[in-house]
Amino acid sequence: MKLKKFVLGTVALVSVAVLGACGNGSNDDEASNENTWQQVEESKKITIGLDDTFVPMGFKDEDGEIVGFDIDLAKAVFEQYDIEPTFQPIDWSMKENELENGTIDLIWNGYTMTKAREEKVAFTKPYAKNEQVIVAEKDSGITKDEDLKDKILGAQEGSSGYEAFNNEPEKLKDLVTDQDATLYASFNEAFIDLESGRIDGLLIDRVYADYYLKQAGKTDDFTVFNAGFNNENFAVGARKDDTELVGKINDAFDKLQEDGKYGEISQKWFGEEWSLPED
Repeated sequence: MKLKKFVLGTVALVSVAVLGACGNGSNDDEASNENTWQQVEESKKITIGLDDTFVPMGFKDEDGEIVGFDIDLAKAVFEQYDIEPTFQPIDWSMKENELENGTIDLIWNGYTMTKAREEKVAFTKPYAKNEQVIVAEKDSGITKDEDLKDKILGAQEGSSGYEAFNNEPEKLKDLVTDQDATLYASFNEAFIDLESGRIDGLLIDRVYADYYLKQAGKTDDFTVFNAGFNNENFAVGARKDDTELVGKINDAFDKLQEDGKYGEISQKWFGEEWSLPED
């Protein structure tokens, strides 16, 4: 069997000594059966796992502070319950394992709802829309999927884009070199290789691509087009048994929509007021 090509990330993530639900318990069988919402409500703390390079959803700014749309939204959600969220950077390819082990209580960072993930986690209602796109340098001549024939494609390890790439091979996988993508720990690393010509195209979330290119002042240097997969919804992932926690987040989403706070947060990060997607 041909081995997949992996590009190692430059940042080594150090595992935190096993944290329990809400970041201060244990990961034994007894802890896994406890009511997370009850613990959160009592401790007034909750731990959220994220890829801290995923702009503009959750990332480290120039001062090393974790900021972003998802960060502001999570804070607004738990402010309603007088709970302070802690944001824990994790290896994104291991996100479901981190959740199940109790290192984190939620996955919240541009986390796409998919059927495969629904078997592992309990999702909240969707809170934002997204799509998978291809980014290529404008002078490459790549403007549609067919132009990627025998080209090198990049993707993030553990991303919904790479999942779709494998689940629907007739759309991209069968076209590109070696019928696989070069995998990266983060899109930041992938963009470096794209700009240096080590890959020809990058399969990436629309929200990331648009924000990155705008902030870098490189919108006119690249072509961005839909990758041909179904549009996506972002949602928060919790452990399967944490239905009460999921319900509390859903209730908070509705209140933020009603009082206009959700629109304020989207205006801040995307320049327009969004509404919550329909379920």
